[in-house]
Order: sequence, then structure tokens, then C-alpha cells
Amino acid sequence: MTKLITRYLIAGLTLVGSFSLTAAESGIDKLNDFVQTVETFQADFTQTVFDPNGEVMEQAQGTFALDRPGRFRWDYQDPYPQHIVADGQRIWFYDVDLEQVTVNSQLEALADTPATLLSGETRPEDKYLLTDIPSDDGMLWVELVPKNEESSFQTIVLVFDETGLRQMIMKDSFDQQTRLVFNNIIENPKLADDLFVFTPPEGVDVVGESGL
Repeated sequence: MTKLITRYLIAGLTLVGSFSLTAAESGIDKLNDFVQTVETFQADFTQTVFDPNGEVMEQAQGTFALDRPGRFRWDYQDPYPQHIVADGQRIWFYDVDLEQVTVNSQLEALADTPATLLSGETRPEDKYLLTDIPSDDGMLWVELVPKNEESSFQTIVLVFDETGLRQMIMKDSFDQQTRLVFNNIIENPKLADDLFVFTPPEGVDVVGESGL
């Protein structure tokens, strides 16, 4: 479970936001609004990974917090406790059951992934082809196709309702699909600075260079 969670989380960990809908707005408008107006974000999430046949491979849930640019935190609570913290320079992966922490350079780990889209200052159109998807469900759908042909993801779809971004759906090069559903969304909350500081617990193994 750990490898899949890590791969999909890095790929999509900051494509979240909260917006109100109007008849004149589109999914692309909402995405651009996020880049311009959202600085902090907090939500609960449920993550489901599907195989190419649509069968469920993995499910998980937890909480997410974002502080742009470059800081975020995912706390997986079920089925296995895990914590992923980006402090602006490093990304820390803490597997509680394995008693192991892995630390990587944030710049290297997030290179050419959707994480750079909304966690930093990259404009959506710089790295993605954006298309509004027609829908009759009362929500706004927008598809993002990476311009980089070597990207590990084929498409990313964002789904908005009147409360904000409700879903993010990612399809990788192996035709596996990851769906993130967000609830209890708070846009621009006041977040404690130490929320994005990680100190490895005493006694756990640390893999990587913590002094990057």
C-alpha cells in the first residue's frame, strides 16, 4: 500500500481548492482562480485506486493541509497511519507501522508532477492542455493533459461543485485511476507554522539526507 499511496500522492497532492459556482464560470476559470487567490487550504479526503478494469485496488482516508507556496501535509489515518510533510525544501514520508522515515529533496521529488501546479507559482496552462468537460450533473469538470509526453500521468480531471473542488481523478500510464474525494473544505484558514515542520520520532530509521 505504501508505494502506491506515495506515488499517487506526490502526483496529485495539491490540486485542491474551494470556489463558488456561477453560470458564467467554467472549470478552467476555477482552476485559474485557485492559483490567484488560494494561499492555504484544509480538508478531509478519501482516496481510492482502481485497476484498468475498474476494480478497487486500495482505499485510504485522512486529512490534508496546504500552505502555498510549497508546503503541505497529508495525514493518512486509515487503513494504515502515514504522514507526508513537505516543508518547502524536503518531503518527509513517515510510515508509522514500519517505524521508518524517508526524506527526499522536494525539488527533485516534485519535478514534472502536478504538485508543482498549485503548490507553487506555475500557471496551469504552462504544463497542461486544459479542456472543459460537458456535464449535466450540476458540477464543473475540467481535464488537464500534460504537455510533457514523458509524464507518468495521461490525464487529471478536477470536479467542482458549489462548495469547491470535490474530486480529483488521475489516470496514469498503466491505465490505473486514482480518485480523491474532498470533504469539510476550508479555504484560506489560519494554519499553525509548525504544522509543516517534521521531526523524526526517536528510534525510527531515517533513510535519505535530512539536511538537504
